[in-house]
Amino acid sequence: MIHITTVNSNEEACRLTSKFMSPKRVESYRSGWGNLVMGKREGVRMWDLDGNSYIDCRSAGGIFNFGHRPQFMIDALKQALDEFDMGDWMLLSAQRAQAAEALAQILPGDLRYTHFAVTGSEAVECACKLARGVTGGKKIIAMDGCYHGYLGFSLAMVDEEMSHWYTPLVPGVSKIPFGDIKAVEKAVDGDTAAVILETIQGNSGATIPPDGYLAAVRRICDERGALLIFDEVQAGLGRCGTTFAFENWDVVPDLLVLAKGLGGGVYPVSACCFGERCETFFEKTPHLHVSTFMGSELGMAIVIETVKKLTEPGFLDHVNAMAERFKPGLEELCQKFPEILSGFRQKGLFMGLETLSVEQGNRLKHQAIANGILAATAAFNHAVLQVYPPLIISPDEVDEVLTGLDTALEAINEYP
Repeated sequence: MIHITTVNSNEEACRLTSKFMSPKRVESYRSGWGNLVMGKREGVRMWDLDGNSYIDCRSAGGIFNFGHRPQFMIDALKQALDEFDMGDWMLLSAQRAQAAEALAQILPGDLRYTHFAVTGSEAVECACKLARGVTGGKKIIAMDGCYHGYLGFSLAMVDEEMSHWYTPLVPGVSKIPFGDIKAVEKAVDGDTAAVILETIQGNSGATIPPDGYLAAVRRICDERGALLIFDEVQAGLGRCGTTFAFENWDVVPDLLVLAKGLGGGVYPVSACCFGERCETFFEKTPHLHVSTFMGSELGMAIVIETVKKLTEPGFLDHVNAMAERFKPGLEELCQKFPEILSGFRQKGLFMGLETLSVEQGNRLKHQAIANGILAATAAFNHAVLQVYPPLIISPDEVDEVLTGLDTALEAINEYP
């Protein structure tokens, strides 16, 4: 008979993790988050195992767009479990077809088809494979400061400090500065399979593309036969006040990668969506990207619920109203604390507070956590505090976040 240790506190969980997973990992988590260990969670809030409460402004990068443990998602998953299991990935599935049909009804332009996977990284693999297969090109052009995952093609796109342990990497992948259209003009040629970019870069600090940039990248790809891949794992599915972030710039990609929020916070699922040009490649190899857990029938029930929620009357109006409520509060914080904050970035509820230094960014994160606001600094730019609350956040909760940030900044200001 096995024994499972009872865990009732943050410290007990840290000790158990150190003993059976990795003591170095625990050290790393503690340096970033103190002893915080996830406990009870509900809606926009999370409690640690010591009973401390936080408004979750990390949302795990967008997983919890609908909050923690949304009842409509729990109900859908329970109902699916009463009827289905994961299903066999080698067999056709009505549930997969229905989930793809639901997505097709919100996908713009030529986007119509969907290949389901489990993680965002895996959906990126599918997109890059399709790009090479369809075009015959070998080059994949990504952006400095990007994050598309941590395997295969996506591993070859991250900064060298994260990937040098695992060389040699997938060949043919190169990077150029994000937002620099001259760099795109120079890099894209007849051997380019695709340009891949996050519509808004999350891990570099909510970096928003300059006006006209996405349209120019679209034009260059069209002129030279390359495909355009948008990664909206973080920015998509309502986060930016529109169903997809790229709708803010009236540009449609050839391939679209979705994950995180697609699973409603209760089931891991991702998607690679594409149009007719890419679909023709399936004539050559219908099994482009096979995976044991792709398109789980349990996950398909969740995808359908996600689409229903996004199209629910008033849902996106609420997201935009909460974004407008945040905006003057963030402006006021920047005016009040000019010795700490240099500005903020915002598109809907995709927000980043810019501090004057990495040291200040890290201090702001720790002070925010101490004041009940769970937020993270951007992985590749610790001077920016990411603020990604669940899209269901209420006006009173927006005010609570702003008050918590104000108190955190005041503490830094008092003890510089």
